[in-house]
Amino acid sequence: MKALPEKRRGDTDSTPGMISTQNHLIPDAVQSVMEKEELEENSELEESNCSIISESGPRVFKILQKWVPKASYYFDKEHYCYAGHQITIHESIESLGAVVWPGALALCQYLESNQQEINIKGKKVLEIGAGTGLVSIVASILGAFVTATDLPEVLQNLEYNITKNTQNINVHKPEVKKLVWGENLHEDFPKSTRYNFIVATDVVYHHTALDTLLETIGYLCQPGTVLLWANKFRFSTDYDFLDKLSNIFNITQLAEFPESNVKLFKGTIREN
Repeated sequence: MKALPEKRRGDTDSTPGMISTQNHLIPDAVQSVMEKEELEENSELEESNCSIISESGPRVFKILQKWVPKASYYFDKEHYCYAGHQITIHESIESLGAVVWPGALALCQYLESNQQEINIKGKKVLEIGAGTGLVSIVASILGAFVTATDLPEVLQNLEYNITKNTQNINVHKPEVKKLVWGENLHEDFPKSTRYNFIVATDVVYHHTALDTLLETIGYLCQPGTVLLWANKFRFSTDYDFLDKLSNIFNITQLAEFPESNVKLFKGTIREN
């Protein structure tokens, strides 16, 4: 089995993003995704036919260095600082859902820096593909009532990170819940439960679960729900997904992080 490439601390620009566990990939597949990136990154991704609302163009940012240098006896822990709180994230190269990817850093930075524009305080937020839980933790620190979801095999580490980072501060601890895209949506997430925000980061890449992801996003977003999606774009399939999403959502690009190839979108479902 090929080893995962070394993830250098604080090196957001070279981090191989867009990895979610919903496709049940193993580290060999991560290497495959990276190899595909080398072939496609500079070819088909210059133009998109999506109907994106943007009157003056998205704001351009650089992902700030939020990693906190700190001596640790554990190579699998990363330390970040958001909203005045130090956050320690336990990671593992053995699970794709246990690594912090650049889309998560971009969304955390944007939520922290634009609280008047995106006010999640006191709002119900559901994160799709929460992974390590960093975005859910930051959202809870900013005052949201958060539900963090992912596959069953990811939930133990997700619960651990959330508990360790919220137990000693005055926040609403995020609820951790299983969500397999496209499965048991009506039973596990009844329409009577309405969310103000659905957030997702780096859930779109070169995999076969995009249709069930789109179905899940469409189901969870009701009229009035705001979708926030940050993703590292590298494949033509990423733009294909954006096209499909634009068919059912009114999409605005809020920000772009060119050095990391991350784009941040806001969407509201189109009403018939």
